[in-house]
Amino acid sequence: MNRFKVSKFRHMEPRPSRREAWINDIRAGTAPSCGNQIKSSCTLIAFNSDCPGVLGIVALEGQGEDKRHVAYLGCHSDLVTDLDFSPFDDFLLVTGSADRMVKLWRLPSPGQALPSVPGVVLGPEVLPVEIVQFHPTADGVLASAAGRAVKVWDVTKKQSLTELEAHGDLVQSVVWSRDGALVGTACKDKQLRIFDPRAKPEASQSTQAHENSRDSRLAWTSTQEHLMSTGLNQMREQEVKLWDTRFFSSALASLTLDTSPGSLMPLLDSDSGLLVLAGKGERQLYCYEVALQQPALSPVTQCVLESVLRGAALVPRRALAVMGCEVLRILQLSDTAIIPISYHVPRKAVEFHEDLFPDTAGCIPASDPNTWWAGSNQQVQKVSLNPAHRPHPSFTSLLVAPEEVPPDTAQFAEMPRADADPSEGFSPPSSLTSPSTPSSLGPSLSSTSGIGTSPSQRSLQSLLGPSSKFRHTQGSVLHRDSHITNLKGLSLTTPGESDGFCANQLHVAVPLLSSGGQVAVLELQKPGRLPDTALPTLQNGAAVTDLAWDPFDPHRLAVAGEDARIRLWRVPPGGLKDMLTKPEAVLTGHTEKIYSLRFHPLAADVLASSSYDLTIRIWDLQARAERLRLQGHQDQIFSLAWSPDGQQLATVCKDGHVRVYEPRSGPEPLQEGPGPEGGRGARVVWVCDGCCLLVSGFNSQSERQLLLYMADALAGGPSAVLGLDVAPSTLLPIYDPDTSLVFLTGKGDTRVFLYELLSEAPFFLECNSFTSPDPHKGFILLPKTECDVREVEFARCLRLRQTSLEPVAFRLPRVRKEFFQDDVFPDTAVSWEPVLSAEAWLGGVNGQHRLLSLQPPGMTPVSQAPREAPARRAPASAQYLEEKSDQQKKEELLSAMVAKLGNREDPLPQDSFEGVDEDEWAKYLAQIIVMGVQVVGRAFARALRQEFAASRAAADARGRAGHQSAAASNLSGLSLQEAQQILNVSKLSPEEVQKNYEHLFKVNDKSVGGSFYLQSKVVRAKERLDEELRIQAQEEREKGQMPKT
Repeated sequence: MNRFKVSKFRHMEPRPSRREAWINDIRAGTAPSCGNQIKSSCTLIAFNSDCPGVLGIVALEGQGEDKRHVAYLGCHSDLVTDLDFSPFDDFLLVTGSADRMVKLWRLPSPGQALPSVPGVVLGPEVLPVEIVQFHPTADGVLASAAGRAVKVWDVTKKQSLTELEAHGDLVQSVVWSRDGALVGTACKDKQLRIFDPRAKPEASQSTQAHENSRDSRLAWTSTQEHLMSTGLNQMREQEVKLWDTRFFSSALASLTLDTSPGSLMPLLDSDSGLLVLAGKGERQLYCYEVALQQPALSPVTQCVLESVLRGAALVPRRALAVMGCEVLRILQLSDTAIIPISYHVPRKAVEFHEDLFPDTAGCIPASDPNTWWAGSNQQVQKVSLNPAHRPHPSFTSLLVAPEEVPPDTAQFAEMPRADADPSEGFSPPSSLTSPSTPSSLGPSLSSTSGIGTSPSQRSLQSLLGPSSKFRHTQGSVLHRDSHITNLKGLSLTTPGESDGFCANQLHVAVPLLSSGGQVAVLELQKPGRLPDTALPTLQNGAAVTDLAWDPFDPHRLAVAGEDARIRLWRVPPGGLKDMLTKPEAVLTGHTEKIYSLRFHPLAADVLASSSYDLTIRIWDLQARAERLRLQGHQDQIFSLAWSPDGQQLATVCKDGHVRVYEPRSGPEPLQEGPGPEGGRGARVVWVCDGCCLLVSGFNSQSERQLLLYMADALAGGPSAVLGLDVAPSTLLPIYDPDTSLVFLTGKGDTRVFLYELLSEAPFFLECNSFTSPDPHKGFILLPKTECDVREVEFARCLRLRQTSLEPVAFRLPRVRKEFFQDDVFPDTAVSWEPVLSAEAWLGGVNGQHRLLSLQPPGMTPVSQAPREAPARRAPASAQYLEEKSDQQKKEELLSAMVAKLGNREDPLPQDSFEGVDEDEWAKYLAQIIVMGVQVVGRAFARALRQEFAASRAAADARGRAGHQSAAASNLSGLSLQEAQQILNVSKLSPEEVQKNYEHLFKVNDKSVGGSFYLQSKVVRAKERLDEELRIQAQEEREKGQMPKT
C-alpha cells in the first residue's frame, strides 16, 4: 500500500462471535511465560489450563449443533511454557515446560481418547524450556530456547543439529523466517539477533531492539528482509517496530501504544500483511496493516473485548471461511472461555475474492531435516483457498506415528461442571502427573454438563481416573458459642518456621506481643469472651520462636526462645490462675537461636530441636540432657519431621536439599536429594504411612508448590510436583494419617487447600477447599478424638484470627448418617499414650501405637447396613401436569397450599425444642409468635382463595386461550404481567421481546458485574412471553378457520 492507493482492508470489521460459539467453562492458566498460552491448527485448539503441566484440547469447529467438549492432557510435571502445532500435520503438537523437557504428541481426531505418553521426548535441558517452534518448510526440524541457549533439533534422530551462541540473558522469543533460512531471537539483554544456523552458531547481525528488558516478542513478515518486534520503552509504553535486516541499525517504522505491564503479542498474517496486537491482561485488540513498500504500520481497526485477555492465537488461513470474506480469525483465551473473533471485509457478491485470499503455503513439507541441513532452501508449494480447488493433499508426519484406534475407543467425555450436583459422584481428576512416567489426565471438566458415553458409573470412573471420596468435603466454622474471643496483643513476629501457636485436647498456647516472651494458655473447655484485664501468662524470659505441647503429657509445654534455650513449663490441670515465672526445666546446648521443636511420636521425653547453629539436637527430657546431635546442613534448617515409626527424621534446608537421618545410627544424613528451588521457606512432613515425604516450598518464580518424594529414593528427586498459587507465606502442611488428607494453608491466607495423597500416580486428588472471609494467623489440627463422628466429622481444626480463636469442622455429606461410616473412620492410633521410654528408644528399641475404634456405642457400621431398595423415581413435573386438566391443577395446588397454611394441628419447630424451662418467659414469647404466624397464615389463605377465584373468572372470560395462559403462568411460576415487567415490554411483539431479552441477558452477565440469578429471571420471563405469543397465534389461527355464518 502506498500513499495514493487505498487499502482493501479499510472497511474491515471485527466480529466477536456470539456466546453460543464460545468454548465455555474452561479453566485457563495465568502463570507468566514467554508463550501465547494458546495455539491452533486447522482442526484442534490447545491451551494452557490452570493445572501446571496440563493442556486443554478441543476441536476448532463444532459438529453441527453439538457443543465442543474439552479434554485435558497431562503433558509435563511442571508448567507448560510454550506449545506449537506442526504447520503440516494438524494433530502433531510440541510442548516445552519448566520441567526442562520438550515433548511431541500425536493428538487424536475429535471424539477419540488422548494419548497417555508422548511420541518423542527431547532433553532434559539445563534450565526450563521457554520457547518451542516448528520449522516452516522442513518436517522434523524444531527450535527451542532454554535460559540463554537456543537449539535446533533434528527430531527424527532426537539430537541437536546446532546450538546457537549463548545470549547475554534469558531468551524471550525465537522465530523462523518465512523461508526457514534464518532465525531471529529477542533477549532480555535488549538485543535483537539474526542467525543463519546452517552457516555458523554466531549471530550474523544484532541491534538494540527496545529500551526496556521486559517481555519482547518477534514476528517475521512474508520476506526474509523484514521482521516485527514488540516490547516496552523506558516509559514502559508498549511499542512496535518494523526492521529491515539489510539496514539493521535502526527501525524502519515504529509506533507507541498505551502504558501496560502485560506483554504485547504480535499475531502477524504474512499473506495479507495484517498484524493484530494482543496485550496480556488487556481488553482491546489493535489491527494494523504492515506495508513493506513505504514502509509503514497503518491502523485498520480496533476491537474491544468483553473479558480480560490471557492469551491469543491466529487460526491458519486454510481454516478461514473464505466465502464469507473472513480474512483473519483470532482466538482469545479468557479465564473461563475461548472466544473466536473474526475479521471480515464487507463485499456485496457472495463469491471467492482472489484479491483478499492469495495462495497460501500448503501442508506438504518441502524437505526433511537432512536435506534442509545440507543447504536446501526449497519452499512449500502454495495452494489456492478457493473452495472450488479443494480438497488439498493432506500430510501425516512420521515423527510420531499415528496409532490404530479401536472402534470402541472412549470418546471425549462430557464432565460435570464445577457447579454440578455433588450427588452425581464425580470430581475432576488430579491435576498432576509423574515426571518419570508421563500420563494423560484424560477428559476432565468440559464445556457442558452431563455424563460421558460409558453406560455405568464404574466404567466412567475407569475412564476419568481416580477421584477422592473426600472430594465433597464441607468445612464450616462452628457456632460462636465455641469460640474464644477478645484475644488481645497476639505476637505476629514468630518465625516462618513456627506454626504461630499450638494446641492439644485441653489447652491452647498463644505467644503474646508483650516483652519477655509471654505465652497465654487458654482452655478449650472454657470458650467465650476473655476478660478485658491482663491474662495470666508464662514468662519465658526471651522472645518465643516456637512452642509445642508434649503429646503424652497434656500439661507440659516446650517453648524455644531467641536466647538458644528450651524451657519446659508445667500448666496446672485447671489452667493458669497466676503468672508463672519459673519453668520446670531449662535445656541449654544450642549456640544460636532455636526455631523448631518436635516431640517424638512414640517415645516419651524425647524432643528434637533445630537451630541457626545448623545442628539438630535430640534431648532426653527425663535426664534433661542432650543425647544425639545431627549435622550436615550448609544453611538454615527450614523444617524437621519425625517419621511415623519414630526411627527416622527428615529435614528441608535453605541450601536446597532434603535429608533423611537415622539419629540412632549416626550424625550424618542417610539420604539426600534436591529440594525446592526457592529459598524463602519450606516445610516437610511424612505421608502415606511413612513411605513418602511431602515438601512445601517455592519454585524459582516464587510460586508455592508441593513436592512428593519417595522416602527411600530422595536422590532421584520428587516423584510429583504440584503448583498451587503465588503468595508470600510458606504453606503449612497438616497431615491426617487416618484419611491421607493434607490441609495446606499459610499465615495470612484465607483459603485452606485439601488434597488426598497417594503413593502412586496421580499422587494428588483434589478436594473441596475451605475459604474464610478474613485471613488467619495460624491453623492447626486437633486430635481425632475431638471429632463428632455421628455427624461424619473427620477433622476438627483451630483457626487463629486477630482477636479470636474459632474451631473449624470438616464433614463429609452422607445420606445414611445413622450408621457409622467405617470407610471414613478407620481405627486410629492412640497417639496420646507413649509406647517407649526415652531410654528404651535411645537403646534401639522400636514400637508401634495401638489402635482404637472410633465407632460410637449403638451405631452399626455402614458396611454392615442393610441395602435399601431402589426408590421409584417420580415422573417429571411436566409429565404430571400434562395428564391433568387446568382446572384439576388449580384445585390441587389451592387445596395443598390452604391445607398447609390453615392446619392448626401441624407441629411447629418450637414444639420440638428441648432444654427450655416452662416457667421461663421465652415460652410465652414463643406462643405469641406462633399465634401471630397462624393468624397471618389464615388471612393469607383467604387472600389466596380470592386470587385464584379472580384468576379463574378471568380465564373463563377469555375462553380456552385464557385457560392455556393461566396454565402457562402456573407452570412457569411467572404471570404474564410479571414477565412483561422483567423484560420491559409493554406490547407483545416477537421483535421487541427478542431485542430486550438479548440486551438484558448481556448486561446481566457475570463477567460484566451481573449475576446468574438475574440472567435466570430474564430467561424465564422470555419463556413465559414466548408461550403467550404461541397461545395468541394459535387462537388467531383457530378464529381464521371457523366457518362463517
